[in-house]
Amino acid sequence: MGVQVGLTVYAPTKAVADEACRAAFARVAQLEDAMSDYRPDSELMRLCAQAGGPPVPVSRDLFAVLSQGHDLAERSGGAFDVTVGPCAQLWRGARKSGRLPTDEEWQAVSRLVGWQKMHLDPDAQTVQLAEAGMRLDLGGIAKGYALDQALVALREHGVTRALAVAGGDIAVGDPPPGRKGWRIYVWQAAKGKRRLIVSNCGVSTSGDTEQFVEIDGQRYSHIIDPRCGLRYGEPILATVVAPDATTSDSLATACVVLGQEKGQRLANDVPGVAVYIRRAYTK
Repeated sequence: MGVQVGLTVYAPTKAVADEACRAAFARVAQLEDAMSDYRPDSELMRLCAQAGGPPVPVSRDLFAVLSQGHDLAERSGGAFDVTVGPCAQLWRGARKSGRLPTDEEWQAVSRLVGWQKMHLDPDAQTVQLAEAGMRLDLGGIAKGYALDQALVALREHGVTRALAVAGGDIAVGDPPPGRKGWRIYVWQAAKGKRRLIVSNCGVSTSGDTEQFVEIDGQRYSHIIDPRCGLRYGEPILATVVAPDATTSDSLATACVVLGQEKGQRLANDVPGVAVYIRRAYTK
């Protein structure tokens, strides 16, 4: 997934902590094997290799992530879309070469992008990608899901007081002993740094305040807008607190693509969600 995963746990003994953490890391590794778009033999890439063909049976985990991604794509008007893979591949090459893709290149990949082209059958647990050449990218949702599942693995081994982190995504369980919750700091517009006390939820931060590239004097975000390919202009930082990290991860990405006002409206429609958005963030 391109980031280190860390666990902080409170357990009755070191032996219990070690066993629980091993199980949690094993679960994360299992999900990376399934959902990575960098590994040609991952379950995700095997699914993409069958794009344009009949429905493909997939695992419970992959179907759950694709289902939630599909739902958010519909609610966000395509601002979050796991079918963005062809655009992501094209943009990765542009960032390395320092050359913007041509209009013809964008047009060639844009026909392969669109959440409506991914058909899910919950009864058969199958996924059909309508167009040959489609490619899925779970970079805005899989880390959150993996952290949620890490907490599940910890709980199954008797550890409920835990924090799991991967890049800008955090999942927390029960509070540390003697505390009301885990202390997490976020940036809030016009108010600066704010401390949150949270438990049993997900907290995700997404933005392009630090990760970006400049080409021909224009600043471009590393976060792609699935609707048009590129996102450029004023940098933005969005932090979302949600009932789980799968939701916070994907919503944070959608909020950055939509911008402050539309992102706020989208987040407000999801029960149990709070969003903190800051423009032009500087340290």
